[in-house]
Amino acid sequence: MKLNQIYQQDCIEGLGAVPEGSIDLVFADPPFNIGYQYDVYEDKRAAEDYLDWTRRWGAGVVRALKADGTFWLAIGDDFAAELKMIFQRELGLKCRSWVLWYYTFGVQCKTKFARSHTHLFHFVKDPKRFTFNIPAIRVPSARTLVYGDSRGNPDGRLPDDTWILRPQDIPDCFQPHEDIWYFPRVCGTFKERAGWHGCQMPEQLLGRIIRASSNEGETVLDPFGGSGSTLAVAKKLGRQFIGFELSPDYAKRIQTRLDQTNVGEPLLGSDVPATSAPSTANGTMRINGQRIKAAASVPQRQGRSEIERGLLEAFFTVRDGFSADRVVVDPQMNVEFGVVCRRLGLPGDIADWNRRLLNIRKRKSGLPESKPTVVPAALSQKYEYYKFAFEIALARFEKKQSLDTILCDPARAKELDEYVQGMIPENLPCLWIRWMALRFRKESQKTHRLLSPYRLPPRPRMDENPFDLEIGRVPTDPGLYWLEDRTGRHLYVGEASNLRHRMEAQFFRSSRFEFWETLRVDLRVGFLATKDNRIARIAAQRVSIHKWKPLGNYLNFKWPTPGAAA
Repeated sequence: MKLNQIYQQDCIEGLGAVPEGSIDLVFADPPFNIGYQYDVYEDKRAAEDYLDWTRRWGAGVVRALKADGTFWLAIGDDFAAELKMIFQRELGLKCRSWVLWYYTFGVQCKTKFARSHTHLFHFVKDPKRFTFNIPAIRVPSARTLVYGDSRGNPDGRLPDDTWILRPQDIPDCFQPHEDIWYFPRVCGTFKERAGWHGCQMPEQLLGRIIRASSNEGETVLDPFGGSGSTLAVAKKLGRQFIGFELSPDYAKRIQTRLDQTNVGEPLLGSDVPATSAPSTANGTMRINGQRIKAAASVPQRQGRSEIERGLLEAFFTVRDGFSADRVVVDPQMNVEFGVVCRRLGLPGDIADWNRRLLNIRKRKSGLPESKPTVVPAALSQKYEYYKFAFEIALARFEKKQSLDTILCDPARAKELDEYVQGMIPENLPCLWIRWMALRFRKESQKTHRLLSPYRLPPRPRMDENPFDLEIGRVPTDPGLYWLEDRTGRHLYVGEASNLRHRMEAQFFRSSRFEFWETLRVDLRVGFLATKDNRIARIAAQRVSIHKWKPLGNYLNFKWPTPGAAA
């Protein structure tokens, strides 16, 4: 088996192909068996099945290690004790340290204390012969760093076995000057975030393990490649490496990451205790090089600010550079957002998380600029053609709830999709239906800026049965049209640059409108051809809506001044 490779292979098969006694250091961050859905692996087995599987790959690790080799295991609470016993009692390794990697924002739980740590077990084959490079991992002692005591060792001291994320945010507990290991989790806001894997270890944490337990030129193995961080750090630190990853997609991405990594490159993140996680005390933090307001500084009670931190972490994990609106509106992106929120243990459901995220966006609290969502040109043309459908849908749905509230609830958003889809003669992606609905609302709210005091155009005379399906009678001119039924109900006022095209799109898909429950032959329609001045036409349409108040028009717009449309 060649060195410096990532193999798309099951961990047990891969370990079986590694020459016996050839590996200096193994770092394993296996699935925790807590139900997380990976790319090609569902992390939920029966307990005994999970433990038996651990025994099989664990035996492969022990076989692959040299006689003086070292094994580090990262694992969550649920099976930490059982796995420690398996490797120590059944597989014969010796546990040198049980390290707790602690972070202040952990998984929030409803009926027990919040989960805020990961277990890191440090095993060796031979307790009298193993690699432990003390100079490579020393930290300044409190005696030297704080008190300036000359008795302090200028080379520093060994770190403690608790590694904490943000001591500067816990003023009454751990202080930045204390000799405690802490490294930020790799959140969506961090430069080192791979962006395609939900569970990623920070490079500085892995760097400490690899520096302590191996030497340059020695071989590091990771049986669960994941995001490729172990292998990338090993390469940067001048180690040989081997990795296995079950997912073909992840393996391909890891290889790309390795190809872009060079020996000797600095590790991402800071290894200086006081700066490894930026303080949010001054209300700002740095994200992708931009200094922005920190969500944690929003004036709210402590419990809620913790939730906001989780929401921001989930948002930055899935956003791909887009805005909060796009994360909420995009069905696929929103599913991923919900998965991360659940994994973080945030209280509530997807509708709650979406609403909270939009509230953060509306307060402009902690969100950087985003790349625009560009509607394809072909769909943008359809927007003009089918604008009536978005207006009728908003007129119906916003009678009970705002559009934001509707889009935050996936079930209600789906109802909106289906309602719009029922009024147009072709299928549009749900993302663009929702995005165009937002676009229409925004345009509607800005329309008042374009209006000047237009007087209501004269109502055209309506024939007894003008809508006898003779589409050829409808002019192709730009203009306005009024719809009512035979009982005199005011249904809709529309405008179009081509009346015939609009009629074809709006009325000839089916014989009945679901919203008005009116047969097409019972619709009364009046036309008024206008000059091709769209601003004037829209203004005249708005005047008509303001005075006529039809059922199907969206009335949520500001009128310029009282009496201007009289």
